[in-house]
Amino acid sequence: MTRVLRPEQAGALAEAARVLRAGGLVAFPTETVYGLGADAFDATAVARIFEAKRRPAFDPLIVHLPEASWLPRVAASQPAAAQGLAARFWPGPLTLVLPRAEAVPDIVTSGLPSVAVRVPDHPAARALIAAAGTPVAAPSANPFGYVSPTTAAHVAELLGDAVDLILDGGPCRVGVESTIVSLLEPTPALLRPGGLPREELEELLGQRLRVVPASDRPQAPGQLTRHYATRTPLVVLAPEQPPVATGAGRVGLLAREQAPAAGGFAAIEVLAPDGQPRTAAARLFSALRHLDGLGLDLILAEPWSGHGLGLAIMDRLRRCAAGRDD
Repeated sequence: MTRVLRPEQAGALAEAARVLRAGGLVAFPTETVYGLGADAFDATAVARIFEAKRRPAFDPLIVHLPEASWLPRVAASQPAAAQGLAARFWPGPLTLVLPRAEAVPDIVTSGLPSVAVRVPDHPAARALIAAAGTPVAAPSANPFGYVSPTTAAHVAELLGDAVDLILDGGPCRVGVESTIVSLLEPTPALLRPGGLPREELEELLGQRLRVVPASDRPQAPGQLTRHYATRTPLVVLAPEQPPVATGAGRVGLLAREQAPAAGGFAAIEVLAPDGQPRTAAARLFSALRHLDGLGLDLILAEPWSGHGLGLAIMDRLRRCAAGRDD
């Protein structure tokens, strides 16, 4: 049975760091979702991540650092925009795609000449990486393509003994993955909307981000057309479409701010009773996971606006609902 330690326990972080240095896998909390980490410079350890998640080798990983001063260890260069974004938004839910340093193994970047990197806004994550003394490659700690984990219990349920140790830092505060921005070209590109709103990035940069759509040949983590998916089919309702369960057996509803007065649903999860997108983002994956475990025939999801965190929520819902040929 996989060991689970709380970061505040005596010796917990030191033990987790020892596991990483020995080539093991440690699941750890970040502000976004739980990550499945390995020493980013140990190609054999990183290969275990792909094996544990059943993740295709063409999908690169994010490298996590304890602070921005570690960037030269994994990035060959840092444009001025990277320095400005790091100074303003790190630690935080922002991943930057930069030219890769030679020390980073091909398996981490899926052979790309770039590397995705961030500094997580969770004290246990940063303390773990600092104690290990090495950058940590870490995708979300769940089977590839499935709903991301936001608690240690999710990790234990989904990956079990494939993980050597789990640090239980409680529920994740943000609840959706980091925003990914590529700085490989003169015009910064938004590769994945996430926990940092696009508008805040554009305000600091003083320019609009070029938006890169999801793809089956990703340039960065989390770009696949179908991802973050439930096993139960999910349909996103049109903006003015009323939520009604008809003709599809047992139907669940992922409601936006309140449950409908009627509709015949077998189960309903309300994302944001307070009307705040931040609340919805934090609850999104746990609500999807709950509905997915009820043996429903279909999940309907009410849409969100394409602004602020609503953009990230809609991105996850659309990719969850994408073609189910896997």
